Amino acid sequence: MASGIAEKVFTLIKDTVESKGVTLWDVKFVKEGASFYLRVIIDKPEGINIDDCTEVHHAIDPILDEADPIDKSYYLEVCSPGLERDLTRQEHFNAFVGEKIKIRLYKALDGIKEFKGVLKEYDGDKIVLTADDSDLEFNQSMVASAKSDDSDF
Repeated sequence: MASGIAEKVFTLIKDTVESKGVTLWDVKFVKEGASFYLRVIIDKPEGINIDDCTEVHHAIDPILDEADPIDKSYYLEVCSPGLERDLTRQEHFNAFVGEKIKIRLYKALDGIKEFKGVLKEYDGDKIVLTADDSDLEFNQSMVASAKSDDSDF
């Protein structure tokens, strides 16, 4: 789940980001070592390039300066979601119904923490994967992370 700061920033910049012809995939506010990073993750069907990242960075920087939603020093990064995308929002899961994903559980289920399959269904609380011709059902609260999966299984 996204932090309160990330959600606030997501709402604050969404329209501006999308006016640049890209989708706001996610926002993450994380601490790595002694530094904080605000990661704005953007996407578009043909893929993201450095010019897209630069344009979005220049567009949102003054908005963040004006609104000042973060009370500490941080680095702003604008990037693509990459090949294996984190699925964290309802719209992410909806977009990947029928696609291969992998989920990692907080606690092992029958000795297994990672499952791969085709996302059959997602309703905001329940994830149903089809793997080896059977359906596996997980409550969202069991899932530590979910990602798209380009590997063969």
